[in-house]
Amino acid sequence: MDPFLADEDQAMLRGEGSEAQALAMRILVGMARATGARRMIDISGAHIDGTLYLGRASLDFATRLRDGGGRVAVPTTLNVSSLDLLHPDLFRGDDPTREAALAMTKAYLDMGASPTWTCAPYQLADRPGYGDRVAWGESNAIVFANSVLGARTPRFGDFADMAAAVTGRAPEFGLYLDRDRRARVRIDVSGIAERARLTDEFFAVLGILVGREAGSEVPAVTGIETATEDQLKVLGAGAATSGAVGMLHVVGVTPEAPTLASATGGVSPRLVRVTTDTITRAYQDLSNTGAENLRTVNLGTPHYSARQIARLQDLLAGRRIHPDVTLYVNTGRDVLASSYDIVKRLEEAGAMFVVDTCTYVTSILPAGAGVAMTDSAKWAYYAPGNLGVDVVFGSASDCVESAVAGRVIRGRPPW
Repeated sequence: MDPFLADEDQAMLRGEGSEAQALAMRILVGMARATGARRMIDISGAHIDGTLYLGRASLDFATRLRDGGGRVAVPTTLNVSSLDLLHPDLFRGDDPTREAALAMTKAYLDMGASPTWTCAPYQLADRPGYGDRVAWGESNAIVFANSVLGARTPRFGDFADMAAAVTGRAPEFGLYLDRDRRARVRIDVSGIAERARLTDEFFAVLGILVGREAGSEVPAVTGIETATEDQLKVLGAGAATSGAVGMLHVVGVTPEAPTLASATGGVSPRLVRVTTDTITRAYQDLSNTGAENLRTVNLGTPHYSARQIARLQDLLAGRRIHPDVTLYVNTGRDVLASSYDIVKRLEEAGAMFVVDTCTYVTSILPAGAGVAMTDSAKWAYYAPGNLGVDVVFGSASDCVESAVAGRVIRGRPPW
């Protein structure tokens, strides 16, 4: 069944606006048919995930929209690119890839998108509010918007998010709808020691477990009394990495889940109990080597916040990074600017900041043998396949101690 199209939608579809709007509306109508959406709705913003250069099609789509008169109709932020535009010498790829990636960034900026280049647009000063309907790509950002901010967006894939940005419209389906925001699986962590439930590494590993158990369902996590935004960030990132999670509830913490009943709509959910054994196995699975010959440490996937950068300075406590190790901190350019003084001190200690991109998606890491260590479950999950590296997962404290010592050091997990 075709969706109901308002007069403005039909006008764009007929080409009465720009060629880009007509193309974008054709994409959205196809998306509506595929998802069973009954109508198009207005959106108040967009976040574009298709900004990595992944081949000629990536560039062709962006330039076709731009050359067809495409302009964003709503405030639009941009996900990571293939390049650190502030530190171009970090890129170790070939010149044709660099040139294509630069051409892509220009096309999106020409269409009026903001040069944010971050996978964590929720860390920007201007972010969606409760109930706002947006069209966001980037899996971790989608989970955060729905779960922590209480905004509404389904999981938009590459190109569809930009189609929504150009038209200011989106098919009404999925997590735009109340019924699809209700939890159908309960992940109970009350059996884990309370001190462990307060640690950042617990939230990161739990995210991987939640994604595996929930798949594409909305989960409700019980047994957590408090959580910071950074902890909720890594929880959602992990869940969106190992599963197709677009929203989760932390009962008593996130805005649409003051109680389990409110999170589920009164329906009894499937129950999964997290035990010490299951969280330990998930923790171990995030490392694919037991080697100690450390080469790089990679922090900030999703991008580190200003609070995390300040904590990194505290953990380093005036010490220097070992000369045989490169410690990369992935963050957004806005956070880099707001943390200027701390960043300079960390750079003097040997840390290297990466903005506009991330070390697991582009050619930045040096060639050669050695372990890549990370405090990010998402980085640990993807990097072996993306980069062919051996990975060890640990807490932020583990990562810092290892970077200073020049070899992998991991404390005992707190659970």
